[in-house]
Amino acid sequence: MNDGVRMLETMVGAQLAKEPMPSPDRIRDLIGQIRQIPLCSDVTDDQVEELARSLENSHGVSMKIGSMLTAKDYVPWLDAARAGIEPYYWNRYRQLMAEKGFSGDVLVTLDDVTDRILNLLENPMKPESWDRRGMVVGHVQSGKTANYTGVICKAADAGYRLIIVIAGIHNNLRNQTQMRIDEGFVGRDSARLLSNRDDPAQRFIGVGRFDKSRRPVTFTNSIKDFSKTLASGVGVPLDNLREPAVFVIKKNSSTLKNLISWLQEHNQRAGTSVIDAPMLLIDDEADNASINIRKGPDEVSRINGQLRTLLKLFDHSCYVGYTATPFANIFIDPDSETQMQGDDLFPRDFIVSLDPPTNYFGANRVFLEDSKAIIRPITDNGDLLPLKHPKDTTVTALPVSLEKAVRTFLISRAIRLARGQRNKHSSMLVNASRFTDVQRQLRNEVHALVDRIRASVRVNGGLAQEKALQDGEIAALHAVWLEEYEPDSEFGWSDIQPLLLESVAPVSVVEVNSRSSGNLAYHDHEEHGLNVIAVGGFSLSRGLTLEGLTVSYFLRNSMMYDTLMQMGRWFGYRPGYDDLCRVWMPEEAEGWYAHIAESIEELRDELRNMEAVGATPEQFGLKVRSHPDTLIVTARNKMGSGEKLVVSIGLANKFAETAILKRDAESLRANRNAAIALAKALASARKPLTDAEQVTGGYLLSEVPAGPVRDFIASFVNHPGSLLTDTGPVCQHIDDRAATELAKWDVLFTSLQKREDNGLSDESLGVNINCPRRSEGDRSRNDPTTLRITNKQRVASRGVEKTGLTEKQIEDAQNEYVARGDARPAKDGSWNYPDRIYRSKRERPLLIVHMLAIGKEQDDLSQSAPVVAWSVSFPGTELEEKKVAYVVNTTWVRENFSDDLEEEEMGGDDER
Repeated sequence: MNDGVRMLETMVGAQLAKEPMPSPDRIRDLIGQIRQIPLCSDVTDDQVEELARSLENSHGVSMKIGSMLTAKDYVPWLDAARAGIEPYYWNRYRQLMAEKGFSGDVLVTLDDVTDRILNLLENPMKPESWDRRGMVVGHVQSGKTANYTGVICKAADAGYRLIIVIAGIHNNLRNQTQMRIDEGFVGRDSARLLSNRDDPAQRFIGVGRFDKSRRPVTFTNSIKDFSKTLASGVGVPLDNLREPAVFVIKKNSSTLKNLISWLQEHNQRAGTSVIDAPMLLIDDEADNASINIRKGPDEVSRINGQLRTLLKLFDHSCYVGYTATPFANIFIDPDSETQMQGDDLFPRDFIVSLDPPTNYFGANRVFLEDSKAIIRPITDNGDLLPLKHPKDTTVTALPVSLEKAVRTFLISRAIRLARGQRNKHSSMLVNASRFTDVQRQLRNEVHALVDRIRASVRVNGGLAQEKALQDGEIAALHAVWLEEYEPDSEFGWSDIQPLLLESVAPVSVVEVNSRSSGNLAYHDHEEHGLNVIAVGGFSLSRGLTLEGLTVSYFLRNSMMYDTLMQMGRWFGYRPGYDDLCRVWMPEEAEGWYAHIAESIEELRDELRNMEAVGATPEQFGLKVRSHPDTLIVTARNKMGSGEKLVVSIGLANKFAETAILKRDAESLRANRNAAIALAKALASARKPLTDAEQVTGGYLLSEVPAGPVRDFIASFVNHPGSLLTDTGPVCQHIDDRAATELAKWDVLFTSLQKREDNGLSDESLGVNINCPRRSEGDRSRNDPTTLRITNKQRVASRGVEKTGLTEKQIEDAQNEYVARGDARPAKDGSWNYPDRIYRSKRERPLLIVHMLAIGKEQDDLSQSAPVVAWSVSFPGTELEEKKVAYVVNTTWVRENFSDDLEEEEMGGDDER
């Protein structure tokens, strides 16, 4: 980008930031006006059009304010104090965000949201002792750092004297966060402040370029964490500082110990054991290592205790935990419900849910809305790189899927070049092993592949198309182009081939882990952009931002909610290239991601609903603890113990299904008999299947009595790994409400409209059932007793939960979903509605009985026996919800998910 374009972009962006949602014509008019000044006279028409499209992408973005819960004793203070607050730090930060291209609408919302959070902190001028505890729930890679940087600026303006940011457990994440704080709050390059060769002219960055009259004091820098020696070298006690002090530290026990010791030695008020300066503690990734889950090695509990000790040093303190994965957070304490608030870090005072801007590329879009366009299954890794592999694994070649992913990345770069997105960062992620030795070998193999492609393109890329395609590497790139991008592209291959060399030539392949020298120094490549394929493990799995991430190859298998979501580095913002993004992963991982995305959205819906009725954080904490996914999270936290745990959850407004079944013939036969007995019982209750309404998906019986349904579930042989469908608790939930809300049921027997070729038909229920085909899940877990329904472990088809609703109920549910603005339509304008929206309209529960044909698409299943499974959609409740107790077999969980436990216990460092 030349100086003229940069100047034009800055000046136009600054003006647009004052105009919420400017039209494309307004953007082009403004560019035309400012282009006339001499400094911008060398900008070409092509550069003008590229800039206009870029500004349309960023300034057509909007954002909602989100939801908030507060304790009953909350007293707002900000409005009354505002006249005495000079917004010095905030004004600089807002100007920086405008320069970065934040739209006017997003800036207004960011101002409102950060005001709300500041108002939930305590007034720093309040003289008596106080402490506040809160949590902010955002989305992975959605701008949480931008939010808490804004909160820090406003807190400093209001009078907070000490700000501590705890930024994850990796050095590279702490360093990256320090640079963000330097840019958005400090205004100086903290690394240069300690350099003997420091050039004063280069010190000022970010907000420091706008106004440098006031300077926060930083006790850490972008290359070095906190040390007592460095802090003592500042030579000024905190009470004597004229401007706020900021620490950005790693979430590490030794670092916390040193910080606590230094604060005690140098800053306690004479004659007391406390520090008087009002302190704000931002705990980034608060679900990671901050939680006291008491599960063996005491490192987690130690950090939790140190955070609490740190807070107690201050007479006036606020703790705000930021997280995208609240399930594993401090809500979960399986030992005692009454002790939920016993830990000081519980957000007793407030919870804020952040809504992302409309251009956020998140889990909803990737796994629920556009999964077919974005997700590619990995099925060919078994011989070369199994999901479970030892640390001494030898990588002899790359899976074909990984080679294809690399070629896809190189083609996507060429398309971005064709779109004029030169000098922009472009990244690919390869996260396929937790072992650094394996990561090194993968890096070398990927490097060799890129070298081969680069050599071919350099020699033959400039030839006529027909001759160029005789080169095997160029032909392979062309094949990827045809499959991944050509159908929807605005370009032809004749546009792409001439750009291949420019696309491939600057790409480097780096290993990013605890022992490598590779790094992702995007800030050193702002002029021309960094183009990198990053191969790593845990270092790439939490908090670290990969700029311009377009293609990801994720060969990991985890049921850990927080681990899995945080590994989703592909979430974030993809202006002008979101349609090029692709993610390779195993189908089972895709199924878990989709489930977690739905679960988190359910919690966000619940938080909205609870805000509307004035609920408290404690009530929301109880709601989280009663969510069905607590079964998995609790088992994760305790599966090292081998004990059985009793967990109380609620089933109202929930969906449960038997996606894991016992494989033995006796259990399968018992479940078929249970389905036959259900059909006979319904006939005896004057609800025969022969009278059922034929609907999309099968045979529907309405207003069925609860008794036959309850008996069917009671006689079904459940698998211990199907936690939510444990017979006892489900039957107890029905029994508790059989005379009221669950007295009448809808029952759907699934059936295809016509029999498939080589498919299975069954008449054992008294009607002809054309059995839906489902594949068998991967057997690689070596559990011969278990039958998993598909790799994604999903039984019911999408949309089935609207069965039995009226057309108006369905329409109302869909309109309300669209009106909330939580999702966006697919490319063709259609909406992919999640099933949970129909549950809210359901007046009767829905039992779905599946008679399944298990086998691959080409298998002849006509002589096989059907496999029976069930699903239930429970409606919401108007009554006080009775929770039912589930017993979690942690031994079974450990045997099936031991790799997850090993990864968790490693504490975040890649294993050698």
